[in-house]
Amino acid sequence: MTAYWCPQALLPSGIASGVLVEVVDGRFTSVVADAPAGDAVRLTGLVLPGLANCHSHAFHRALRGRTQTERGTFWTWREQMYAVASVLTPDSYYQLARGVYGEMLLSGITAVGEFHYLHHAPGGRRYDDPNAMGEALIAAARDVGLRLTLLDTCYVAGGIDQPLNEVQQRFSDGEAAQWAARVLDLRGADDVVIGAAAHSIRGVPQEQLGTVASALPNAPLHVHLSEQVAENAASLEAYGRTPAQVLDEAGFLGPRTSAVHATHLTPVDVGLLGSSATYSCFCPTTERDLADGIGPSVALRDAGSTLTLGSDSHAVIDLFEEMRAVELNERLASQERGHWTASELLAAATVAGHRSLGFEDAGRIEVGARADLVGVAVDSVRTAGTGASVETAVFAASAADVVDVVVSGRHLVASGNHVKLDVAADLAASIAAVTEGNAG
Repeated sequence: MTAYWCPQALLPSGIASGVLVEVVDGRFTSVVADAPAGDAVRLTGLVLPGLANCHSHAFHRALRGRTQTERGTFWTWREQMYAVASVLTPDSYYQLARGVYGEMLLSGITAVGEFHYLHHAPGGRRYDDPNAMGEALIAAARDVGLRLTLLDTCYVAGGIDQPLNEVQQRFSDGEAAQWAARVLDLRGADDVVIGAAAHSIRGVPQEQLGTVASALPNAPLHVHLSEQVAENAASLEAYGRTPAQVLDEAGFLGPRTSAVHATHLTPVDVGLLGSSATYSCFCPTTERDLADGIGPSVALRDAGSTLTLGSDSHAVIDLFEEMRAVELNERLASQERGHWTASELLAAATVAGHRSLGFEDAGRIEVGARADLVGVAVDSVRTAGTGASVETAVFAASAADVVDVVVSGRHLVASGNHVKLDVAADLAASIAAVTEGNAG
């Protein structure tokens, strides 16, 4: 048994003081407020449940600081991203992902959904282990101490009725049935969920979407949806329907599905996501970095679609920034304040996010749940004087304020540092290895 003491902690009933938690086999066995610390490990500040990053492309982290030098669009950025994708190997991807997941852990993220489509060697050649790239991601997450949902992604077309380009051949299994056969060889565990994804209606032809949806019928299912206006226009031209309507007709929407971005939706699209209880995974820091637009978060919530959050391309890795950006974007779009409460945004980043990744027993500090804890300083230059409140966490704190992180009972971040890894050094070395000559 391990015990931790929290000066203040966010419990399902609200913030409580002097919270003593006991952990056995990675789960909370006791949660008591107004308790003395005794011999327990003392955590710092306001202690939150672990955060869930529901949409990640780990290798995009190598682009940070390298794609801000010129004008352009999502599509010009994509060419720079392909330059990195073209050179990664299982070994270099492991090294890069370990650094990226380390950065996530330092920011309070205890589980990540990796939207994984970089499957094969250049030209589409299979590695001796066809899942070598996915296994590299699993190994990286385990070495850091992060739980992982590997959302193995089907990507078999270069666009609607378009062939794959040279780099995209690395993403493709040829067709959805072959993708499914490879995915079924992956094995999950207590700390790893194997999920499925279709890259988009651009990357998976309409007639193959059903194969993706049915491959892992009890696992999380994710898809990029209407991130760009051009995607909607292509779908209407080819199918006479929006991307959301195409997914609905393929049986893709539902309570285990997350629609990532969901930016350019019609009222009918909003109704489809809401009535099917599909999650809407917003990634505001990426959506603004790529000039995608502002998605209709309030309309989706009101229709019945639960919000989750992701850092996607990792322009920054900071779930606190993602949380408040949802509200701040709505303010910009509506010229009114107060669309999302801090508690609602924290729920998106914790319990709802973990549930969408298949970790339904995480994201809350209560007996029986996975023992994840995130200590946030309330006396930093950002948080001083704001009080130990949910509003402080969402609207004042940043990833830099995370001091302690406990994952499944293990104290992996103390005093703001990983207990085993030099994350900054790992990132610097791994990014240098894959960007030399490809800095864009």
